[in-house]
Amino acid sequence: MISGVVMILAAIWVYQSLIKVKKGNLLLWVTGSCIVFFAILFLSDLFCIEIIDALNGKDIGGEYDPSLTDVGDRKTQEGAGGLFMPAVCELLPSILAFVGVAFIRTFFITKEALTPANLFSGLKELLISIKDSFKTTSN
Repeated sequence: MISGVVMILAAIWVYQSLIKVKKGNLLLWVTGSCIVFFAILFLSDLFCIEIIDALNGKDIGGEYDPSLTDVGDRKTQEGAGGLFMPAVCELLPSILAFVGVAFIRTFFITKEALTPANLFSGLKELLISIKDSFKTTSN
């Protein structure tokens, strides 16, 4: 759920950046950014599953097969991860995927230097435009 909201915000952010720099192939760039977002999200989720299984003492060997659908035994509130690992595994994949999209946006779309200010520039304008979209005009 969190990842879906973050992905929608990232797609809008990339679209607004493309409009601002007047770059062509808007749909291609936004689609590519969303694919990168999902790929990083998937890899981060796999990494979190491996960490949780390692903390629970499962033998991660050659015959180990992590199943994405078998989540019943990955409850870490009672295990070694406590409350920290579920929070990390819920937020970290979304954050990493958003940073991946920010890198693509900065390096390939806006072609600016990779600084933290350039990496996340335009987020304020994104949030303001979303806030303004809810305003109604009185006639």
